[in-house]
This record gives sequence, structure tokens and C-alpha cells, in this order.
Amino acid sequence: MIKFSNIPVSDDHKPFVIAEAGINHEGDFGKAIELVDIAIESGASAVKFQTHITDKEMIPTDMTPGNISKEKLWDIIDRCVLTESQEKELFDYSKENGILFFSTPFSREGADRLNNLGVELFKIGSGECNNLPLLEHVAKFNKPIILSTGMNNIESIKISVETILKENSNLSILHCTSIYPAPPETMRLGAIQHLKETFPDLEVGLSDHSLGIAVSLGAVAVGANIIEKHFTKSREWPGPDNPFSIEPHELKNLVDWSKEIWKARGGEKDILDDEKPVIDFAYACVVAIKNINKGEVLSLDNIWVKRPGTGEIFAKDFENVLGKIATVNISENTQLAESMFK
Repeated sequence: MIKFSNIPVSDDHKPFVIAEAGINHEGDFGKAIELVDIAIESGASAVKFQTHITDKEMIPTDMTPGNISKEKLWDIIDRCVLTESQEKELFDYSKENGILFFSTPFSREGADRLNNLGVELFKIGSGECNNLPLLEHVAKFNKPIILSTGMNNIESIKISVETILKENSNLSILHCTSIYPAPPETMRLGAIQHLKETFPDLEVGLSDHSLGIAVSLGAVAVGANIIEKHFTKSREWPGPDNPFSIEPHELKNLVDWSKEIWKARGGEKDILDDEKPVIDFAYACVVAIKNINKGEVLSLDNIWVKRPGTGEIFAKDFENVLGKIATVNISENTQLAESMFK
């Protein structure tokens, strides 16, 4: 088990659902506040943003972010920056309204800003999973870290995990597919169990970039204890991440339904005590399907199985009764007992 602030995360606790606001505010502080409100109303465990200081995390470049947008990456990031004072206001607003606020730093300076702000939890994005200098820097804050592992394999993840654990034992990891949006066939939910088996002392979850919430719910069913999902007020909002984000009603469903799935997972196949009363009306017992005279052979012609299950001989033992000799007269629709035959 691990704790994020005062929230326990383990197989024995409901999923920790991270409402990922990211950069869906497009640098508009009013939208950022709206996103916090939506996260609160959904019942999410936490709301997460991204801390960008453009010139500290990248050099000037004309690169575009692949098929996500044709706009220059520098321009996207620079437009979506929140100032230090705005992040503090978001942090304070979230705390006052009872939701955990944290963020993903993309630079050493961004990490320092968040630490000075007093955040209780850090998220490392998949792009920084093998950024060992940044991992070591954040680990030294000795605060819980959630590490996303998109674009990495088990061997490279092991190096990242070891780097953090040298400084900080408060680590959890997220399986992730870094495609935007990620088709279901690329999501590989089996990787969650792979990570749990490889890192048995760590909590494991999913950072989900697929469309909708089905894959996130499936992840809970196979053992994910943390779910991170991009959300927005409307997919019509401008910005590269808004089109594959979920909307408020979907976020609320994700929170509620993931809790139901968590309650349903695990266990083993046996008869529950609460099922036993149903046996009385649901099971079938051996009965006479016509009047049977004493001395008559019990056969398919005169016995069969019918409900309710209140008789002495259940349907599973039907074959054991065939061929027996009735020792008494048995009326039609009488449930058979062993005293009636030999």
C-alpha cells in the first residue's frame, strides 16, 4: 500500500482516479478553474495539471507533435503555460475545495516550483520516464511519485525504477500507450499484470489515452489501482488534447463504475452464504412425474427433476435413483426421499 496525501492506494481500496486536466485549459486560467470544479463534482481522487516552463524544458524548435497537431510544439507549450502565481492559486483553490492537486513537471525548474508550492505528489510523464537526471532530482524531494511508462519496455523501466528507489521508496507506476488517441488493440492491458509481477512491491495503474472509458474500466478489472484519464469540459474546446479527452459525465461514470468494478474483482468460486436461500427455489430435485406403485422400477418414464430445491434428492443425484424399486406408493409431483425406494 502507498498513500497519496491521506488517500490509501492498494488492492484493498477503491481505485485512485486522476482527473488529468493537462493543458486542456490552453493557458486560460478561467478554464483551469472550471476543470478543477469538474474534477471535484465527479468525485475524482485528484486533479492533475502539467507544469511547463518552455525554455527550461526544450530548445527552440520547429518540430510538430506528430499526428497530434500540425502546430509547432514550442508554440503549443508556450501558449499553455500557467504562471507560478496561477499554479499557486489552483493549488490553494483545490485544497480549499477538498481535492488533491498535483502536476507533471517537464524540467528541473518546474519540479522545484511544484515542490516549493507544497504539492504532496509528483507525476512523471512517459516522455521523462528515462530522463534519469530529472527522476533523481524529483526523487530527492522524498514525496510520492507516479511514473508513467509509455514508450518504454521492462528493461528500461527497471533502470528508471531503480534510479527513483535509490532516493525514494514512495513510487507507483502506470502502464501507458503513448499514442493520441490510442486504439484499443494497442492498449495491452496484460501489461498491467506484467508490471505487477515484475515490481511486486509497487502499486500499478493505467494512464489511458484511448477514447472513452471502457479501457480504463477494463484496467480496474485486471488489477489497476490507479487510473489517469484526460478530461475536458467539452471536446469542442480548442487544443491538441481535448479531442481525445472525456467529458464531465464520462468522468463521473469512470469514478463511479471503477468503484463498482473494484468491489466485484478478486475472490474465488464457491457458494456464498447469501446465495443459499436462492437454492430453495432455484435448484431442482427428483420427483415423481406420474403415480408410482409400490414395487415399480423408477425410470425416465415415471421420475424426473423439478423445482423447488427443497427435496431430499437433488438433480445432480438423479442417475443414482434410476433403476431403484419403489417400496411405497408415490403420488405424482411428490419429491422423492431415500425411504421410498431400495
